[in-house]
Amino acid sequence: MTVSSGAIDLSSWRQTIRGLKGNIASIIRGKDEVIARVLTSLFAGGHLLIEDVPGVGKTTLAHAVAISLGCSFRRIQFTADMLPADLIGVSVYNQKTESFEFRPGPLFSQVILADEINRTSPRTQSALLEAMNERQITVERETYPLEHPFLVLATQNPIESFGTYPLPDSQYDRFLMRIRIGYAPPEIEREILRTRTRHEPVDSMEASIDRDTLLALQHKVDEIQFDESLQDYLFSIVAETRVSSLLATGVSTRGALQFHRAVRAYAMVHERDYVLPDDIKALAPVCLAHRVTPKQRVGSGGWSSDKPTDTEQVILEIMERIAVPL
Repeated sequence: MTVSSGAIDLSSWRQTIRGLKGNIASIIRGKDEVIARVLTSLFAGGHLLIEDVPGVGKTTLAHAVAISLGCSFRRIQFTADMLPADLIGVSVYNQKTESFEFRPGPLFSQVILADEINRTSPRTQSALLEAMNERQITVERETYPLEHPFLVLATQNPIESFGTYPLPDSQYDRFLMRIRIGYAPPEIEREILRTRTRHEPVDSMEASIDRDTLLALQHKVDEIQFDESLQDYLFSIVAETRVSSLLATGVSTRGALQFHRAVRAYAMVHERDYVLPDDIKALAPVCLAHRVTPKQRVGSGGWSSDKPTDTEQVILEIMERIAVPL
């Protein structure tokens, strides 16, 4: 059943969020924290980068989110020969009207899965920047607004680098979070193997909320109480990244603003109208680590879904040195 409401009151928004999380969790099983972070990005109005190996459910997650929101969904497989026009659309000459008509590309959807975003050239990657930051697309001096909500879930394989184009810092900075999904818990995966048929569970999903309800929830993020001492704690973490001897560059002001809003949204996803120190601790690595540049590699061994990246480890070490407000 779809929940519809132009204005969510305090007594109903918790139930609405609980239903949305449950709807997605019926498909993405055993990954409650992953779902919480996806919804945090959504409620905060940000975009999400999923960095993980193939086959762990990235496409299914994006599709399940789109259906739960009742939003339009497009999956774009990025390749080396893709051009910006393949994303934003082209102007075609109409002989009947003797004029050019714009035919929108796949970016004119509400939930976008940008699959293997690092497989395409920097020129095509840059076509996403205006859409992600301004929620609009400009073609031949004409600006076209994108429909709200607009969420980009991009993926990249952190292991395979052949034939890829690493994202520039400006592109990374457009993503609110960088997360991993990881493998399902063994007991969940065994059950999936026993019960899965050719039928895709996502095909039987229904919307949990509608567009107006989602927009109301996004506005409600601003009402989440954020104690001044906790805001100082958040800024201390950001400020420390700018002076750390392990980092060449720290978190930008834009990154700090997005981190601040994400913490509020994360509290709301957990059905609270106030922020806790644990909200800041939980989000700092995924909101900040992709926005900083290490002076050298500080980790050991290869990549793993279960251990922090080099920059995530630096953020964790910074938090250990900063006193948590009581």
